[in-house]
Amino acid sequence: MSTNRSRRENLVVVGNGMAGMACVEEIFRLDPERYDVTIFGKEKHPNYNRILLSYVLTGEKKVDDIILQDLGWYRERGIRLYGGCNVREIRRSRRLVVGEDGSEAHYNKLIIATGSRPFLPPVPGIDKEGVLTFRDIEDCERIKDASAASRRAVVIGGGILGLEAAYGLMKLGMEVTVVHLMDRLMERQLDRLAADFLKEDLERLGIKILLNMETVELTGGKRVDGLRFSDGSSIDTDIVVVAVGIRPNKELAEGAGIYSERGIVVSDTMQTYDPAVYAVGECVQHRGEVFGLVAPIFEQARVLANHLAGDSRLIFKSRPVSTKLKIPEIDLYCGGRIDEGDGIESIEYADRGKRVYKRLFLKDNRVEGLVLYGDTADGARLFQYLLDGDDISERRGYVLFGEGLGGRAHSSIESLPDEAIICGCNGVTKAVIVGAIEEKGLFTLEDVKAETKAASSCGGCAQVVEQILEAVLGSNFQGQDAIKSICSCTKYTREDIIKNIRERELKSVREVMETLGWETVGCDGCRPAINYYLSMVWPKEYEDDPTSRLVNERLHANIQRDGTFSVVPRMYGGATTAGELRRIADVAEKYHVRLVKITGGQRLDLIGIDKDDLPAVWRDLNMPSGYAYGKALRTVKTCVGAEFCRYGTQDSMNLGIDLEKRLEGLWAPAKIKIGVTGCPRNCAESAIKDIGIVGISGGWEVYVGGCGGINLRGGDLLASVKTSEEVMEMACAFIQYYREDATYGERTYAWIKRIGLEKVRNAIVDDPHNRQILLERLDEALGTIKDPWRERVEIAG
Repeated sequence: MSTNRSRRENLVVVGNGMAGMACVEEIFRLDPERYDVTIFGKEKHPNYNRILLSYVLTGEKKVDDIILQDLGWYRERGIRLYGGCNVREIRRSRRLVVGEDGSEAHYNKLIIATGSRPFLPPVPGIDKEGVLTFRDIEDCERIKDASAASRRAVVIGGGILGLEAAYGLMKLGMEVTVVHLMDRLMERQLDRLAADFLKEDLERLGIKILLNMETVELTGGKRVDGLRFSDGSSIDTDIVVVAVGIRPNKELAEGAGIYSERGIVVSDTMQTYDPAVYAVGECVQHRGEVFGLVAPIFEQARVLANHLAGDSRLIFKSRPVSTKLKIPEIDLYCGGRIDEGDGIESIEYADRGKRVYKRLFLKDNRVEGLVLYGDTADGARLFQYLLDGDDISERRGYVLFGEGLGGRAHSSIESLPDEAIICGCNGVTKAVIVGAIEEKGLFTLEDVKAETKAASSCGGCAQVVEQILEAVLGSNFQGQDAIKSICSCTKYTREDIIKNIRERELKSVREVMETLGWETVGCDGCRPAINYYLSMVWPKEYEDDPTSRLVNERLHANIQRDGTFSVVPRMYGGATTAGELRRIADVAEKYHVRLVKITGGQRLDLIGIDKDDLPAVWRDLNMPSGYAYGKALRTVKTCVGAEFCRYGTQDSMNLGIDLEKRLEGLWAPAKIKIGVTGCPRNCAESAIKDIGIVGISGGWEVYVGGCGGINLRGGDLLASVKTSEEVMEMACAFIQYYREDATYGERTYAWIKRIGLEKVRNAIVDDPHNRQILLERLDEALGTIKDPWRERVEIAG
């Protein structure tokens, strides 16, 4: 509904965060021609997703990964952006905003979206060096810098933000203690049993929890070195992160004479007492309430955009909010009022063995609040009962256990209102998802992620998004487990091909394609896949087909942009010798290698070698190939471990070398990277490897399914063991299970996501007999490995 006016109104937004930008984005969607927009942002970065800061802290995401609108987005819409520029004052009489750098912007309409700031309790020492907060990207950088030179950290505050900060610090390799004033963690969101489960699981991860502790002083000289508590006890620390709450940033508005109390007071349309000035987000106060979670803030932005775009039919009503803790190892969902007062009853289910707990808080048979721990799949459905105020009298017997029990189906997805926020990280409503599915012809979860951003951040809403897809598409829905052929050359799936290879004893790519009726010569998708499946089923008897390998595998080197190749010799565990280094230097000089580069996997890459020189280069190096080109074990990255490092608790380097020597040359569905680190400081980046092994006091932790590439993902804990021999067993059995079960080209993180971590644990950790069978099959495959690069060198010589 364009205004078609030659002169647009000036809209100025003070605050370049999620609230203000959600409003601007919605205005451009509703009426892109109405305003010339100017934005002042305190931070130098464009708008980013603050909800995911804990992932930036742990290194699971980079800053670029959480940017919601890049600078190109602002340019495309003609937005004038003053980044890294605080606003000094608002001159309402002249309708003028003045930046600290002297920049000015006149407005017809003004949005104040200044957010909030961390609350610092008034205790002695709170201003010492080493006392940090956790609210923005700069805070993340300061915490990471401080952790690099520190060993111990204390987090003051056992709420959501404090626990996510504590997890991030622990992932950075620090000894972390959470100090909380109350008698249980997240006391506003959790009841006693759920809080006990949470405390136990955090302690299992290595985070120490101190409850009922009132901090009365931060001790030390110029820099903090400890905390003293009201009971007289104390604790030593190197840094302190304060996460005890937030306060609305209302000072700019107050300085301009805009009425404020705890926050900037706004009406149901987000208008302040000045009709030209609006406010949105954590800086506002609406009907006596202030806000700190994204769901109501996105709703405020939608309402305000509706009015500024000229529709003016929506009003803001505060509603209960749900919360999901963003700690990968902990599955927790809660919402509404957790109240055990008069008139409140509850329906409960607890399985302490599996650590699954579900509880609904009811008043007059209507849901007032809910807590789910260990199994949160029904969170959105149960929370909708709370939002709708439904009488659940007829559902009490089965309401906690899903839909359709006893023939009494309840279509929870269809009953969700259009304005229900499905993805809290990105503020995506059900209506946006349904509209995208219907208008853009979407069929899969990945399609919805790309189009709407829903489920693309923390992934907690992925299951609900799939339920919406299924509800809209019916039989056309292509779920995560949809059966597809391996490529367009054939109708056969992976399972079809492997079944035929086994039952018909097919031993070559040619036999497979002839038997199954390939109508083409195949492609780069199906031929390498068939070749791999043959090697997996018949490791001793299959006929390897060089023409069904990609060029890098055929030539045992990585082709570069200019047609030359790079060669990466293997350095077991990243360790090398003077003799190997001399040979590499000699080869680099002899063959005029353009660049010798240290790789991220602790090896040396010789880049710019002519194709004809490759056999001679390998001959002169006289070192094994590092398989940097193959779907195989690439690297085992290690730290020096207990043998040399004062922080090391285990001998990581030698374990890494042993693993690499045992598994080198083994083909797999996709590349495999391993990291072995001697302590939780994680210098070998084990958390983002296909297999990550972390030394702890008294043993090892084995993580699987990590990824440090485009799809950044932290690994899942597979098992905790005591000896390096047990590590070897777990890692090798995992690799064999992955080799046999994954689709060609499927990385371990995607495979685990598809089949579920529990299935992997059952096959490897919980079933020693099956683990032994996997190890035997792995040994059989390892026993058949030939060294093709060395054979090539010998032939060339």
